[in-house]
Amino acid sequence: MAKPRTTYVCQNCDYSSPRYLGRCPNCGEWNTMVEEVVTPTAAKAKPQSTRTAVGSEQSHPQLMKDIKHSSEARTKTKMEELNRVLGGGIVAGSLILIGGDPGIGKSTLLLQVSGQLSETGGKVLYVSGEESASQIKMRADRLVVNSDNLYLYPETDMASIRANIEQMQPDYVVIDSVQTMQAPGIESAIGSVSQIRAVTGELMQIAKTNNITIFVVGHVTKGGAIAGPKILEHMVDTVLYFEGDLHHTYRILRAVKNRFGSTNELGIFEMREGGLYEVANPSEIFLEERLKDATGSAIVVSMEGTRPILVEVQALISPSVFGNAQRTSSGLDRNRVALLMAVLEKRANLMLQNQDAFLKAAGGVKLDEPAIDLAIALSIASSYRDTATAPTDCFVGEVGLTGEIRRVNRIESRVAEAKKLGFKRIFVPKNNLQGWTAPKGIDVVGVSTLRQALKLALGV
Repeated sequence: MAKPRTTYVCQNCDYSSPRYLGRCPNCGEWNTMVEEVVTPTAAKAKPQSTRTAVGSEQSHPQLMKDIKHSSEARTKTKMEELNRVLGGGIVAGSLILIGGDPGIGKSTLLLQVSGQLSETGGKVLYVSGEESASQIKMRADRLVVNSDNLYLYPETDMASIRANIEQMQPDYVVIDSVQTMQAPGIESAIGSVSQIRAVTGELMQIAKTNNITIFVVGHVTKGGAIAGPKILEHMVDTVLYFEGDLHHTYRILRAVKNRFGSTNELGIFEMREGGLYEVANPSEIFLEERLKDATGSAIVVSMEGTRPILVEVQALISPSVFGNAQRTSSGLDRNRVALLMAVLEKRANLMLQNQDAFLKAAGGVKLDEPAIDLAIALSIASSYRDTATAPTDCFVGEVGLTGEIRRVNRIESRVAEAKKLGFKRIFVPKNNLQGWTAPKGIDVVGVSTLRQALKLALGV
């Protein structure tokens, strides 16, 4: 019998080395090499074919035109925000990964969803590797989750979990979390790259062959990425990030991968004593604390997937007391801010090179689309000139390096959302006015240059 040997495996990229290395030569990360013991096993005869299709049928090459496709009906939960992020509902047989910071509300969200799915007739198995059944029951009582079709199973051994799934035949399975599960036959420590890869592969096989929807909770690293190898995100069907500040009550559910829908959708929840509650109109929340005559403030209509959201962009411009001016931003790309300040200085004659700039998107939301350029530029100019924008004005448009305002997409939805929230005037790119009729009740102002927008909005 062969003796076990020791190898060092990078916990970030799965690179293995026979000796310890302070820095992984493959991904460049420091202090990620962890010692693992590998026990050689006897070689087994390789089967003729190990690839099977769903339903354990032997797969074979087929012509594209001969393949029959039937659209799967989606199961909707009572959370419309979750349904939107998933692309319209839950697809049977899908593997969904949810990541987020500790204490952000991942287990609360999945327990609420499990209760809703079980109430509609689905059988749900909630597997927890971090909490006992009594602890989960305490949370369920607080969330008023009590159903005859919801089963709790505190276990970390994948062999036992698979046996119970085959016996119960549930419609939905929740794994909380994948880093606590242990695959049989893998000698490495729980939570290692080998364990996570093996557990995820087994869960994917269970989901596809039995047509069971599986929700998997994943821990995140200090950098905000899901812990474990990147292959974990490649193997699953959908990757959702649950974001938010522990000091605020609002949570954002964002899809970064979705094989059954858009990856630009966003759902917003509010954490209360009774659990997570949907925020039907996030624009009102983002704008409710805005001061009426404050300078350095501009409202932008940003698109998050198919949903328009009005967000306040704030800027504070003050003279620099050091040699190099600071450029600090929160929720906005720092490079985009620096670029727009250079355009304002060159095309609008604003002397900003000796000014410190501090910008943020209010409400903790992150904005990264080109249509926010005009609002950022207006907020900077408003703070620099100490002139407030009108409280009933909002701005949409991409700013080019020559100072032109370029067209943006989905302008009709943006204007309609601004009108619904009571705004009287919206500044849009002039080229976006072609091909559609502006609704009554809101003044749509087309601007072609940044200088023109500054003059009409601020009078400077």
